[in-house]
Amino acid sequence: MNAIKDRYRLRADLFESKVAAVEAGQWESRSPCEEWSARDVVGHIVDMHGAMLRPLGRDLGPAPSLKEDPLGAFQSARADVEGVLDDPELAATEHETPAGKMTAEQHIDQVVSADMVVHGWDLARATGQDDTIDPEEVTRMWPGAQAIPDQMRIPGAFGPGIVVFGPEVKVPEDAPLQDRLLGLMGRDPNA
Repeated sequence: MNAIKDRYRLRADLFESKVAAVEAGQWESRSPCEEWSARDVVGHIVDMHGAMLRPLGRDLGPAPSLKEDPLGAFQSARADVEGVLDDPELAATEHETPAGKMTAEQHIDQVVSADMVVHGWDLARATGQDDTIDPEEVTRMWPGAQAIPDQMRIPGAFGPGIVVFGPEVKVPEDAPLQDRLLGLMGRDPNA
């Protein structure tokens, strides 16, 4: 078993189920990510899948348009990344990332795989779905969230228009761990 591949598949399954549950009239609903609609959240995740492929000299394959078929666009991007994770040679290929040198599978795990957890919450919030994050995910992500470098909160630090994390949202110290995690990731769990 490969823990990274298994974790990616579980996270992708959960994100896909949220995308599939969005009703036709909800795609333009505002998300907790400032200036993003529900469709934009899915578009970001699709784009980040592409970003995981580029260091390997690959691009996203032909796919349905995000405007016409957000679910199909996500499923196609997911298949492209799963193709990398299913190929031991590609998965082990090292390349430079903003966080330093790592393998393709490590990069996928730390970026787009983890992104699906938080942006799954955003999508759920935007469309009135259950926004509970699996408590094991919250526990797994908590140490890293406490160590987010200030540079990752500076808009444009990693390129024009790129915002990695918004400003920290203060939540009570006795709030549930999910709320404290979301606050560290720049989201107001009570909004």
